[in-house]
Amino acid sequence: MARHVGKHGARHSLWGGVAVFVVIALTGFLLSTNVRVNRTVAVTNDTADLVEQGVDEVNQLQQDVSDLTEQVANLTDALKADGTDGTDSTQNQGKDSSNVDSSLMLPALSGSGVTVTLDDSPLWENAVNNNGTTANINDYVIHQQDVESVVNALWAGGADALMIMDQRVLFNSAVICSGNVLSLHGKKYSPPFTISAIGDSQRLRAALNDSEAITILKQYVTAFGIGYKVENAEDLQFPATAALLQQLKYATVDTSKTTDEEQTQQ
Repeated sequence: MARHVGKHGARHSLWGGVAVFVVIALTGFLLSTNVRVNRTVAVTNDTADLVEQGVDEVNQLQQDVSDLTEQVANLTDALKADGTDGTDSTQNQGKDSSNVDSSLMLPALSGSGVTVTLDDSPLWENAVNNNGTTANINDYVIHQQDVESVVNALWAGGADALMIMDQRVLFNSAVICSGNVLSLHGKKYSPPFTISAIGDSQRLRAALNDSEAITILKQYVTAFGIGYKVENAEDLQFPATAALLQQLKYATVDTSKTTDEEQTQQ
């Protein structure tokens, strides 16, 4: 039997198609909006991370600038004192402030003072067991902090200059010990270690005796036989040396660009 489709059926089909179209359009709009929101959140999070990273880098650079500024100030004070401390005038003759190499040299010094000798204990072999090891071998050897304690005490006692073994102690010298081997300025030394100081011997000895770290070291001298000897020295000779492990490099103004701009303006 044939089916008849009247006007009402056609009208319902038209409205149904419109409704489907509207639903699809709204769905697409919501999906696109959701995608845009998610992208915005992702960009915002990435930006926040970049800003935080930038702040950390700026803080680190500011700290580096502060450290370098302090080092330059210390060097400037040391150079000024070196030119006015009354040392042999012949050593300062011909020193030109514009000569970077000469201005960054510590002059040769001579005078009386003290010499401190640190050495490993000869008893360490008795502490080694049959396996060739010992639990307290560190008690029988000189350590980095022992050398540093002597250096700090001598500076506190008014030392004019210091030497460890055959090298002058600079403001940025770093003593590093690996086992019982001492490293200084790239050179290695085995014990005994000698630390020499030019200055008033009575003040230097008093500073050593007043040092808490040296007091602890003396306890190891008594208990384990660590070598610690302080002697007066009448004629210490310290050679001239560079005041820096690496020469300073200064920035200069690029005058060529300024000259070109002036010519352009004229």
